Amino acid sequence: MALSTKSFNVILSKIIKSESGIKKVILVDRTGLTIAHVSKFSYIPMDVDGIGAIASAVFCASEEQGRNLELGALQIVTSEFEGGKIFAASCGKGVLCLISDVDVNLGLIRLVLKRSGDELRNILDEFLSEMPEDIGAGLDLSDLDKISPN
Repeated sequence: MALSTKSFNVILSKIIKSESGIKKVILVDRTGLTIAHVSKFSYIPMDVDGIGAIASAVFCASEEQGRNLELGALQIVTSEFEGGKIFAASCGKGVLCLISDVDVNLGLIRLVLKRSGDELRNILDEFLSEMPEDIGAGLDLSDLDKISPN
């Protein structure tokens, strides 16, 4: 079954509508590449790819830290700022990132991240499994030396 980012956008749209304080939802893979995103306020300039990449890096670093300390599976990474909050949670091979207002309902955010993460896990794992893991396998870079400039 071929999946498209429309499948993700439906779920992300449901997430952003679940709490009035959520401004943006970004889904990235574990390398930080943006898969899908939705926003309530499109007029607010934001580097979605950069924010998603950083959220993924912070989540994966925290996950490794917890693994080294034998603390178990990481649930949620929360970054609190004067002007808002950023939440990141695992969804299988990806990281779900929410950007919110300061006074967002934390209990509801935790519930949304848990339920949505579970929902996204299966379709994200299937989506990423459709991509060949051995891209570039067998590529001999010495062949580039044989190319003559025109």
